[in-house]
Amino acid sequence: MTATARHAALVAAACAALGAAVALQLARDRWYPRSDIQAAEILYVRSPAAMQRLALDHDSLLADVYWIRAVQYYGGNRLAPQLRKHHYELLYPMLDITTSLDPHFNIAYRFGAIFLSEEYPGGPGRSDQAIALLRKGLAARPDKWQYYLDAGFVNYFHLHDYRAAADWFSRGARLPNAPNWMPPLAAATLAKGNDRASSRFLWRQLLDSDQAWLRNAATRALQQLDALDQMDRLEEIVRRYPPPMGQPHSWIGLIRRGVLAGLPVDPTRTPYDIDPETGRVALSPSSSLNPMPFDTARQAR
Repeated sequence: MTATARHAALVAAACAALGAAVALQLARDRWYPRSDIQAAEILYVRSPAAMQRLALDHDSLLADVYWIRAVQYYGGNRLAPQLRKHHYELLYPMLDITTSLDPHFNIAYRFGAIFLSEEYPGGPGRSDQAIALLRKGLAARPDKWQYYLDAGFVNYFHLHDYRAAADWFSRGARLPNAPNWMPPLAAATLAKGNDRASSRFLWRQLLDSDQAWLRNAATRALQQLDALDQMDRLEEIVRRYPPPMGQPHSWIGLIRRGVLAGLPVDPTRTPYDIDPETGRVALSPSSSLNPMPFDTARQAR
């Protein structure tokens, strides 16, 4: 048999084998249909220390493999059919192994924290594990302000713990390589959590900044905080001195009764508005202090 004929025979045999494999798979799927229930997922080695010993000198390569597995695992569960239960039990162990094999795997820490903190069914809703992963990243890279920022966002968006979020932002802002917008972020977060005293303290530190935009932002934020305090005091006065029966709330009425000496104005000298029915005090739409980015506590009342 010539070389050409031998080659043709091998190709024909390979095609026949491939066809037989496809036919066998089709027959198997017919005889043993796949269950809609996801097969049990197994992570044979859960110990990062054990995996490090098994990796020998291939730590980085195995870290890449486990990161890919973690992404596929998360994506597969997130996109699972509605009839199938979403479950994410192996997500943190995979990320833990990934970052133990490569302690400087930046993407695994940052995106891993996002995956872990996502609310169910989009994720496991494990903000505690997200924070633990970021703490692990900081133990390896104490200079990464991004991990402080991510931990702050986990507390802000998922736990709604604004004081803890501001603490993370403040700690990250103290790093030499941190961006200059992190201190204002910490101060604004404290104000959103209605901790005006701490927020005011942080903003005052920025009045001495060598950057004009930071000084301007601090000045405006301090005026907004003063306005919040003033509105609270004015609403207390309105509650204490309600109008006569059948009359609306108004500044003129309080002035005529001697309760106020004149129209109350905000720090920009713009008179406050008062709701004639409820007595609620608010900034005038014409005030330059609008919008108030951290008026959440007053709006919730």
